[in-house]
Amino acid sequence: MLTQTESQQRVFRLQEMLTNKDVHAALLVLPIDIYYFTGTRQNAILWIPANGQPLLLVRKSLSRAKEESPIAAIRPFPSSKEFASVFSEEYINIGMTFDAVPVQQHTYYSRALQGRTFVDISMMIREVMSVKSPFELEQLRYSASKLASVFAEVPQFLKAGMRELDLSVEMEYRLRKAGHEGYIRMRAFNQELFFGLAVSSGGVNGGFFDGPVTGKGLSSASPHGASYDVIQVNQPILMDYVGVFNGYIADMTRMFVIGALDPELQRAFDVAIDIQEMVRQAMKPGAICEELFLAAASMAEQAGLGSCFMGMPGEQAKFVGHGVGLELDQLPVLAKGFAVPLLANQVIAVEPKFVIPGKGVIGIENTFVVTDEGGIRLSDFSDEIVFLEG
Repeated sequence: MLTQTESQQRVFRLQEMLTNKDVHAALLVLPIDIYYFTGTRQNAILWIPANGQPLLLVRKSLSRAKEESPIAAIRPFPSSKEFASVFSEEYINIGMTFDAVPVQQHTYYSRALQGRTFVDISMMIREVMSVKSPFELEQLRYSASKLASVFAEVPQFLKAGMRELDLSVEMEYRLRKAGHEGYIRMRAFNQELFFGLAVSSGGVNGGFFDGPVTGKGLSSASPHGASYDVIQVNQPILMDYVGVFNGYIADMTRMFVIGALDPELQRAFDVAIDIQEMVRQAMKPGAICEELFLAAASMAEQAGLGSCFMGMPGEQAKFVGHGVGLELDQLPVLAKGFAVPLLANQVIAVEPKFVIPGKGVIGIENTFVVTDEGGIRLSDFSDEIVFLEG
């Protein structure tokens, strides 16, 4: 449960940003943003003035919000007629997260608070959330350890002749039994994810998902993840799953093979391991995100694998790592065009992967914390490919 001290520290960091940008208050409506500052995910909005105490206005459930949140001022959501009177007229410039707020919601609050100017504070919120506190790091370590413990069980149920779907069901069943919460929250518009991926031959399919591997999925309405395809011997099996415990996300990929692995795929895997280690060592405060991606892409190119790095040829993702926390796609992103420095205690899932047409998918992924010594991995689960007898 979020402590009062933890909540206050988060609020203070945002208030400092608001003051520096001459924004008088933040009006937050996205549930995960509200949860980050208040510790409750009830149907509510959160008002954070640049100076003063936050106010949580709850539609439902007021009683549960009061039980869960350390915020002092928690009230019922006011009627439309009373809404404007809740907020002093001195607050003129009001911040909202335009990256996630529907136009309908923006219109409603613009009418309710006439005479105010609404400005975008999406990057402020994302930057505040990107740097993890000791409390958050502990939550992330727990998620990574729970996820790793389920990955360790895969050799017990992975068999030749089972469908990708069957493999995913076995993995997801165990994750849920371990306490996986099920929600994979993503900020990006038009993106969806269900637990993760268990793919073999289906891994070489293209798709909408903004990642290196998409999977065939079960239909054109759900074109992502495991398919009905049967897992064969001597095929690479990529399992990319997200662990969500107490709201916090860890991301991990491991490779499995029943039988033997094609030498070209083994070489690509070795390159992926080398890229991951290069990035890990460079994950220090001040390192430029774009430069880490370009260095990773250069290593892939030098290995003759540039055309299939981070996706199918022609459909490659332009990143090699992404921030994680309460959302799967937090800042920072180790990506082309993201020329910003890393900060201490940011948490990044690094995932160098290759999609080789006619061969399969191969790669690795682990979640790391940015420190002065480079990236510190959140779990100690082995990176090695697991070979099983056919």
